[in-house]
Amino acid sequence: MPNPVFIFALIIATMYGLGFHLLMGGNARRLALFVATSWFGFWLGQYIGSAFEINLFKIGIIRLLPATLITLALLIFAHLLTSGPSRRASRR
Repeated sequence: MPNPVFIFALIIATMYGLGFHLLMGGNARRLALFVATSWFGFWLGQYIGSAFEINLFKIGIIRLLPATLITLALLIFAHLLTSGPSRRASRR
């Protein structure tokens, strides 16, 4: 049986990815990218928060503040990488 803390963290990270996709839009491929990015970002933020002992907004053993900040930073980075270049109308 999976650890309840792991399941709770996975649900939070998935909600971050789904919410970001809802705000930014895109196709199913971007949805999968945003969810996978949020999982990785949440894990990385949890690891960094544990390494530096950041205890703000802690729920049990989940360090919510660093996990959320790293997740949002990676989601914005993924959005910038996948958004197409803006097309300007040529004036010729």
